Amino acid sequence: MAREVSRPKRLRGAIEIPGDKSISHRAVMFNAIANGSATVTNLSGGADCTSTIGILRAMGVEIQRSAGPAGRGDTIHITGVGMHGLAEPIEILDAGNSGTTTRLMCGLLAGRPIMTVITGDDSLRSRPMGRVINPLRSMGAEISARGGGRLAPIVFHGGDLHGIEYDMPVASAQLKSCLLLAGLRATGSTVINQPDVTRDHTERILAGMGAVIEVNGLAVTTSASELSAADVEVPGDVSSAAFWIVAAAAHPDADITLSNVGINPTRTGIFQVLGGMGVEIEFVNQRTVAGEPVADLHVRSSDLKGVDIGGDVIPLMIDEVPVVAVAAAMAEGTTKITEAAELRVKESDRISATVAWLKAAGVEHEEAEDGLTIHGGGRIQSAVADSFDDHRIAMSLAIAGVVSEGTIGIERAESVDISYPTFWRDLNTLSGVVA
Repeated sequence: MAREVSRPKRLRGAIEIPGDKSISHRAVMFNAIANGSATVTNLSGGADCTSTIGILRAMGVEIQRSAGPAGRGDTIHITGVGMHGLAEPIEILDAGNSGTTTRLMCGLLAGRPIMTVITGDDSLRSRPMGRVINPLRSMGAEISARGGGRLAPIVFHGGDLHGIEYDMPVASAQLKSCLLLAGLRATGSTVINQPDVTRDHTERILAGMGAVIEVNGLAVTTSASELSAADVEVPGDVSSAAFWIVAAAAHPDADITLSNVGINPTRTGIFQVLGGMGVEIEFVNQRTVAGEPVADLHVRSSDLKGVDIGGDVIPLMIDEVPVVAVAAAMAEGTTKITEAAELRVKESDRISATVAWLKAAGVEHEEAEDGLTIHGGGRIQSAVADSFDDHRIAMSLAIAGVVSEGTIGIERAESVDISYPTFWRDLNTLSGVVA
């Protein structure tokens, strides 16, 4: 489905950001292997989390799902099966487009005395899975996979797990979480050494459920543990909030409030980068919800300037780089993004996808293997661009349309449903459009 977006006269109002996708996945998975029952509220309504729920149901976990109140995510009730209670499924497990589902489930499935197969759509089957398969094999898991052990479908045959000390080759919260989940069922300790800080939702939630978790700088250690079910209220997704922050900052007449946004310090690289570009974000009503820091964000129109983005901040805002490119196009001066090669193995090659729309919209730029350079100037011209079925590219294109001089046509715009099904409704709300 194609959709066109043009600049509204103004952006005004308040919206509640949907539940954080990363936390939603983890809250469901961890409670599924816990002892007892729990309720998760404000669950992300996106297709990715639906894939996680479907897989767990296929393995015998009782999950009841109901719609939340207006403007809020779904509520689910989970009856955990315990650390060793997942049943052998009679069908192939389908993760859809969700890399998070796949990589974290690999940690749950590894070493279990059952046979399981997990796969996904065309995009997911092209994404690198060797980064989780290889260390799981080192822990004793018996795994086979397509493409020389690198690609889904992935088949688990069992194996007795033992703890390892592992130096992560890339800063990846998905890889770290996968190995921590495997370590909960392994003999001995599992020590994971990160090259840089990554989002720590897994550590926070598992510790709250009684897991043995020790964090020492960049090293995270776990060992065999039983989990107790715990209710989780999911805060709003900062990665989703980033689209509206950029829209408000780059639009000439904007004043918006984003409610209930998670501001976990391992996710707030976007605030550091946009602050450096001149965006003023007011953090209101700061509080703690289910162990996660939360605030309401107030953003107005801002004068943007180009910056250099790279190094330690990249893992803290890797998902937000596509929309930062919109801010860079609207800024005065040049923005250079480096050390972001991980973008090439997301739902799409997000560097190439971003370059494609920048070229179509007349924004001067250069592409590099690990990033791109954008020469701003505040002009995004009318263009038609493909989302490549990537939700973050589709939403970035929408924000480009919101601040453009003309109209941005978005091909395969329905991909926003992967993480933000109410995106178009929220755009209408802020634009003053009556649907």
